[in-house]
Amino acid sequence: MLSAGIRQVTSQITRNMSSSSSTAKLTANKLFNVEGQVALVTGGGTGIGLMCAQALAANGAKVYITGRRAEALEAAVKSHAPEGSGQIIPVTADITSKESIAKLRDEISSKEKYLNILVNNAGIAGPTNETEKAAESAEALAAELWKNEFDDWQKVYATNVTGYYFMSVAFLPMLSKATQSNHGHSGTIINISSISGILNSSQHHYAYNASKAATIQLTSLLGKDFSQPGVKVRVNSIAPGIFPSEMTAKESGDDQKSHIDAKGYREDKNIPAGRPGRDEDMAQAVLSLACNQYMQGQTVVVDGGYLMGNP
Repeated sequence: MLSAGIRQVTSQITRNMSSSSSTAKLTANKLFNVEGQVALVTGGGTGIGLMCAQALAANGAKVYITGRRAEALEAAVKSHAPEGSGQIIPVTADITSKESIAKLRDEISSKEKYLNILVNNAGIAGPTNETEKAAESAEALAAELWKNEFDDWQKVYATNVTGYYFMSVAFLPMLSKATQSNHGHSGTIINISSISGILNSSQHHYAYNASKAATIQLTSLLGKDFSQPGVKVRVNSIAPGIFPSEMTAKESGDDQKSHIDAKGYREDKNIPAGRPGRDEDMAQAVLSLACNQYMQGQTVVVDGGYLMGNP
């Protein structure tokens, strides 16, 4: 009887320990753990790219940030270096050049065995048009839209779409090595698209909106091909609403941060959240996609309800 009682108690203790262990793995620091991982963020010196870099570095990742302006990258590192074990490291590169991308790949691969996270974020707005003012006639609207040049569109696509493609392809082997080296945690690509690629409004910039729709489609295409057994790299996208950046605020401060007034966001812009996005909003989104191993080929909208109010 004593032996049976001991076995019963031991079995109960084992079950309790197992239950406790299964619960402990659901804590936030386990679910969103990027400690010791290596990340690369394009356009990481300002705006959303800097938000992503900060989020990853604050949670222990070594983050390389790239851009064409060395001074902007250095200022970002100086102002936002994490206090913990993470790092933000500046590397100049131009994602519209295959030669520059290849050089960047060679530089990163000479320092790291693999790359866990690639955030394709660099983007430009391109030409704008006053479509409402020209809408009184077909001739007026056509004349307004005709002002765009082929080069304007090509420059937007070179950065917002083609650059994402070649960055993803160039770093695919390093991302796949991350999958092979970290059991249960795959290398991942996060493309920063936009709700502008989902809206049926041009928002005065056709080239930009069309390019962001292409980014979302590119995410789906790469997500399918990169999920193959010999590759196993996850590809997802974040479609932000209005966040402070040099694109929306037109400038950055000395700390490389941009600021936009929240006044009128609920009333004039019809955004339920009543404000633009914050660093924390983007940080939660990028950490989720970096860590959730069941997300593949998806676009996550982070817009404060913009699409509900402005379909």
